[in-house]
Amino acid sequence: MNTENQIKIDDDQLFGKVYKPNVVKRLIPYLKGKTRLVILALAATTLWSISITAMPFMIKIAIDEYIVKSDWNGLVVLSIGFVLVMLFSSLCSLVMEISCIKIGQHVLYRLKKDMFGKIQQLSLGFFDKTETGRVISRVQGDVYQIGEFFSMMVTGLADFAVLGWIIAAILILNWKLGLISMIVIPCLVGVMWYWQPRAKIGFVFSRAAISSVNSYLNQNISGMRVVQAMNRQRYNAGQFDSLNQDNKIASLSASKLSSGLIPPVDFLTGVSIALALFFGALFVKGNSMEIGSIVAFVLYIQRFFDPIRSVTMQYTQLQRSMTSGERIFELMDQDSEVIDAQNAPDIGVIKGEVEYRNVSFSYDGETEVIKKLNLHMPSGTTNAIVGPTGAGKTTLVSLLSRFYDIQRDSGEILIDGKDIRDVSRSSMINQMASVLQEPYIFTGTVRENIKYKHEEVAEEEMISASKAVGCHDLIMKLPATYNTMLDERGSNLSLGERQLISFARALVADPKILILDEATANIDSHTEQMIQKALSKLLVGRTSIIIAHRLSTIRDADKIIVLKDGEVAEEGSHQELLDKNGLYKLLHDNNLASLAGV
Repeated sequence: MNTENQIKIDDDQLFGKVYKPNVVKRLIPYLKGKTRLVILALAATTLWSISITAMPFMIKIAIDEYIVKSDWNGLVVLSIGFVLVMLFSSLCSLVMEISCIKIGQHVLYRLKKDMFGKIQQLSLGFFDKTETGRVISRVQGDVYQIGEFFSMMVTGLADFAVLGWIIAAILILNWKLGLISMIVIPCLVGVMWYWQPRAKIGFVFSRAAISSVNSYLNQNISGMRVVQAMNRQRYNAGQFDSLNQDNKIASLSASKLSSGLIPPVDFLTGVSIALALFFGALFVKGNSMEIGSIVAFVLYIQRFFDPIRSVTMQYTQLQRSMTSGERIFELMDQDSEVIDAQNAPDIGVIKGEVEYRNVSFSYDGETEVIKKLNLHMPSGTTNAIVGPTGAGKTTLVSLLSRFYDIQRDSGEILIDGKDIRDVSRSSMINQMASVLQEPYIFTGTVRENIKYKHEEVAEEEMISASKAVGCHDLIMKLPATYNTMLDERGSNLSLGERQLISFARALVADPKILILDEATANIDSHTEQMIQKALSKLLVGRTSIIIAHRLSTIRDADKIIVLKDGEVAEEGSHQELLDKNGLYKLLHDNNLASLAGV
């Protein structure tokens, strides 16, 4: 099976340069407040590399100065010193590791905080064009890679420092033998040159394979109800087995490539040691070198190849970190399509008069969803919006909520005579509330869900809002009443119960403008009657905009607006529109036929 042809590679699996100055430059400010810790880590790294390099030299002195000369007192003193150096090295290593972990976690915390804040500010247009999984990958996977980057940088510096000290020590001991021992380095470079691109491809496909497995697993868990309803378990198991098999092959290939570097490096280490022993023996025979120096040489050669191997293994990780950093800052640099005007004032306390003046809007810049639409909704009135699918009903209320902004030359939307683009969105949206067709319940208690945006609301007001929409009694039947924990998306409640809680959440804020976007489309008739009874009281004194497919629910609206292809086709009361015998009459008759089961 050719795994490389079966696994889809996207930019989440691609590798870039091992060093990108613009990424590193933007990461440095995230070290703010940890300067002392960075200095401590670098100091510990330097001292650790010196102590590690000093040990073989101490062994050389022990052999040549004390063991050969039978100076046992001196050997005891040196042995104690050797133990102290090892203890000091261990302490430096501990300080280095702890410092790196603290630095990495600090950067990780600040990056996640900034990214979450950025995501909250982005308009819906960004999420319309960007997969949720990709955004989560940025916040989780890419940020984790950056957290590892700082640890790798310190470790890499330690490895290079050790290499430098070892080369210096070897040349000091015997520069001729040092050059002879390093003859194998060109061979090592050749091995690395051959291994690196193949390992890179292997790691890319390994990451892509596990990503495919996780994605398919997520889809099946999220859509388990559909899977079982369609009896797709056996087929899906086969699909998953295929992806899992690809993952196994890709992972084995990556592991083989990773392990494949060790034997040639070990072999070259052995060749270098053999050269040191052979030519070292000749130098000893010629009295130009001591036995202890040969032992030190062997120890240095062993340690010389360890940091090279470590740096090589980290090379791909560094590439991945740089690419992750680039993707993170690409997200951070995204501009929201909805931005308040500079020094935009608060809108003040609104009455709720809404007006659309010659409004046009397009999602893609080509096809207009709303076309030169004019509409007036007096404050305190109930306005229903109906029309066939794709008429622009949801777009109309999305523009009012400023989920999207219309261009300056594409009309204006006014609340109490003020262009909503000229006032701060937060001051406006705080006086509005929406209830959607698919109620979203957050993991948490019933109380937390109802008070989601308005935690300051008193208990009595929350209970009053719950009673008003008819969900107080059902909440009191829950195991812990308002303290009952709700599962993800409210899965331990019925759809109708979730919708009632979302109504309570909207009304607890006492909004001046209330938007109901197909809010009763997916609930049973009994729950709908409860909501309709509550709405007859709750809509009084508010400007209400109701999008509905069930035309029976909007008979009593002050105004019914009929949309078709982004334009107002008709408007008036229920009876006025029936008398016109136009599109509304057609929709109404079809609706009645549907309810009758015809």
